[in-house]
Amino acid sequence: MVVTRAATLTRSITTGTIVRWFALGVIVIWVVAPFVPLWLWSFSLRWRFPHLLPEVWSTRAWLYLLKPSSGVLNATIDSLVIAVVVTVVSVAISIPAGRALGLYRFRGKRIMEFLILAPTIIPGLASVFGVHGLFLRYNLANSLFGVILVHLISSVTYATMVMWGVFSNYNTEFEEQGRVLGAGPIRNFRYVTWPAIFPGIVVAALFSFLLSWYQYLLTLIIGGGKVQTLAMLLFNFARSGDRPVAGAVSIIFMIPALIVLFVTSKYLTGENAAVSGLGGGR
Repeated sequence: MVVTRAATLTRSITTGTIVRWFALGVIVIWVVAPFVPLWLWSFSLRWRFPHLLPEVWSTRAWLYLLKPSSGVLNATIDSLVIAVVVTVVSVAISIPAGRALGLYRFRGKRIMEFLILAPTIIPGLASVFGVHGLFLRYNLANSLFGVILVHLISSVTYATMVMWGVFSNYNTEFEEQGRVLGAGPIRNFRYVTWPAIFPGIVVAALFSFLLSWYQYLLTLIIGGGKVQTLAMLLFNFARSGDRPVAGAVSIIFMIPALIVLFVTSKYLTGENAAVSGLGGGR
């Protein structure tokens, strides 16, 4: 009987291991596969159908991107500045907003919830033209500051929704214990609240950064072509038909987002995500 149970357990472990490795392999292929043609295109000079590999290899695309005239460096810097500022502001707004929505009941809360969710319901193309007219009136269009403001519309929404969920499962008794022990508001937030909501903050920051980094339409309309981000530069090269350069820019474009995703991945699933808010649902 013991031998039979041990054999069954062994088969179960073996099957589970095979399934996990298979799933991991599928995920790796799913993530890596799109990079393969991009890498091949970026090092090709001539690649015609039906050849599986480039007929002529070249570093022309990468050498061109190293030139100041390509605009890649300036576009990358502008993209990073916009995404980082949008992320910081979105998280700073989402913490008190999420706390208010998740922990308290107040008059007009339903209206506030609708206003926060509105940017996810209303088509972006329909609303951006109205925003553009407003920005033109106040001289905010065609500027880096205007692009940051319009990126905040969607980023603040998603960051607030994340923190709303975090505070909905947050137990304020820990803060009360801190106050009983003599902790002031600042120390209470630093040593009690911040560690509890930190996984949620990381997820909110991730969403905010990626939404801003990949944004093209809002940047095009509000920036008016004067604010060149890496996303806009990528579309320009893709439309030009220069596939090697477009492939090289695509790789550069994806690297920062993948780095951010890798750094924050442990907060998306698993134990760190599970302890977000310290339980205690409301």
